Order: sequence, then structure tokens, then C-alpha cells
Amino acid sequence: MQTALYILLCILIGYSLGNFSPSYLLGRRKGYDIREEGSGNAGATNAFLLLGKNAFFLTAILDILKSFAAYKICQLIFPTLSVAGPIAGSSCILGHIWPVLMHFRGGKGMASLGGVILAWDWKWFLILLATAILIAFGTRYVCLVAPIMSLLFPVIHYFLTRNLIASLILLIPAVPIFAKHWENFKRIRTGEEMRTSFIWNKEGELKRIGKWNEKTESQLERRSK
Repeated sequence: MQTALYILLCILIGYSLGNFSPSYLLGRRKGYDIREEGSGNAGATNAFLLLGKNAFFLTAILDILKSFAAYKICQLIFPTLSVAGPIAGSSCILGHIWPVLMHFRGGKGMASLGGVILAWDWKWFLILLATAILIAFGTRYVCLVAPIMSLLFPVIHYFLTRNLIASLILLIPAVPIFAKHWENFKRIRTGEEMRTSFIWNKEGELKRIGKWNEKTESQLERRSK
């Protein structure tokens, strides 16, 4: 009974922290809902597209910190529950993707997944961060990073810890992460997905995929205000 209560509390703590959306709040400060513009995603990448690099870094750092905090807090509060961190971290990612406070329309989970990896082992966070960069530039698609990492991390976790239950818990977010990126996969096939070069050439990429118009031009102009 006590274990079940601890598990429930870990889920609630993690999910609640996941509902905090810095990109949404930054968009609201500018007077609009970030989910209704750009890529339609409440995450760091769309914050970069609509609000610039400072908003990107702030959003990414806060999204990483919230899942990091969820993992560490529950480890500290429930030391007898060996899977407290993985449960809270995975719940935080789910809260980020499906936030009840935002009618279940959140982000795609990449930065929050990074926070869970960081909470588990900072050395592996750096290794997987380097791997993520190689994937993004090697494949030319940033959107492939989160789905690949959501599968790779639990596998690495299992081989290093041999804790099957914790690894399976860490695998749970892979399902919604893949679901959230399904449209990206389809756009890759049709050549309509933005490539990594959008980081330094947004206008060129938007024109390449046929998304450059008066609205996108005004969105980019608004960033500098």
C-alpha cells in the first residue's frame, strides 16, 4: 500500500512539473499562443523560430531543469523506492507533452528527456548530447533526435544498470514522442520537413518547403521587437 502511494506521488509530482511550459509563457508575453503559430509546438525549437535564440536557450534550459528536478526530488523524498526517479522523470515528460493545464497540447519532449538523462548520469548526458548533435547534422533533421534518443537511452540504461523495470519505465515516453513526431516523419518523406540548416537560414528553409509567406515574414520580423 505504501509503495503504491509513493508511486502515485512520484507520478503526480513529475506530471505537475511537466505542465510548466516556458515557451508558452514567453509567447503569451508577446501576446500570442505559441501553439497557434510557427510549427504549432510548445517547445524550444518553435521558441527559436518565433522568438529567437535567447528564448530557445531559456526554454530548453527550463524544460531540462523541470524533469531533472522531478527525478531528483522524488529520489530524495522516496529513497526506499528504487524507481522513484524514473517514474517522476517519465511522468514529467508526459506532462510536458500532454499538459492538462494547456488542454493536453504541449511540446514534443526532447529537452525534458534530456533532463531525465542528466538527472541519471551527467557524463552520459554529455555523451548523448554529442550523439544528438551528430544525428541532427548527420541526418540534416533535428526532428529525428528525440525519437532516436527516447529508444537509445532506456537501452543504455538497462545495459549499465540491469534494472529492467526502471528501463521499461524510461521507455514509456518513447510512445508519445514518436506519436508527436509522426507528422515530421511524413514531411521528411515528401521533402517538406525543415532541415537543420534552419538554425542559420530560416528564410531559405521556409522558402524551400514552400512555407514562406507574409505571415511567416511578419513572425520573423516580430522577433526583433
